[in-house]
Amino acid sequence: MVEKELQQLIEGCKKQDRQSQKLLYQGLYGFAMKICLRYSNTHSEASEVLNDGFFKVFVNIEKYNPELPFKPWLSKIMYHAAIDYYRANLKWSGLNDLEKAKPISNDASIEQKLGYEDLLKMVQQLPPGYRMVFNLYVVDGYSHEEIAEMIGIEVGTSRSNLYKARLKLQQMLSQPKSVIVLMFWKLKWYFPEGMSSDNRGSSKLRRE
Repeated sequence: MVEKELQQLIEGCKKQDRQSQKLLYQGLYGFAMKICLRYSNTHSEASEVLNDGFFKVFVNIEKYNPELPFKPWLSKIMYHAAIDYYRANLKWSGLNDLEKAKPISNDASIEQKLGYEDLLKMVQQLPPGYRMVFNLYVVDGYSHEEIAEMIGIEVGTSRSNLYKARLKLQQMLSQPKSVIVLMFWKLKWYFPEGMSSDNRGSSKLRRE
């Protein structure tokens, strides 16, 4: 979708034009669904998050600043729709701080290739709390302090969940940390729009 067409649809949405809303939804469905799938167990669950996200987009469209890119604004709403979904459906109390963590082995080749579908399936297999923190921190570039505030957990719990997510991904791959590092870079390649600070469009991958 070209920028001029996008801005026209946004103006139509501000006037609550149903056709503009439909075309905006259709035009950005694939982009938004990629985000929602990373936060969800199934495609059905992702669809629920996506529809809730677009509802919030249309309700809050007047708050969008046309001088800024639209996709990062849309991405942020989708992140929060996913957070709201898990807050409503899951318990976080069982995800405790990790006081001590054993270092992850670092002795494998980084040349193993992983496809996008494989990466997505592995991330979807993470426990919900781990998946949420992993996506927010590694893919979308939020700090542990921001994540803790967003989803209502302690900063230490966020760090713990990220560490445990990495361990589980390592177990899935049966490969040491070097392959996980490769995976992080592949995720950065596949999800460039979701990784900057305020606009979340160009964030570097963080390391603990």
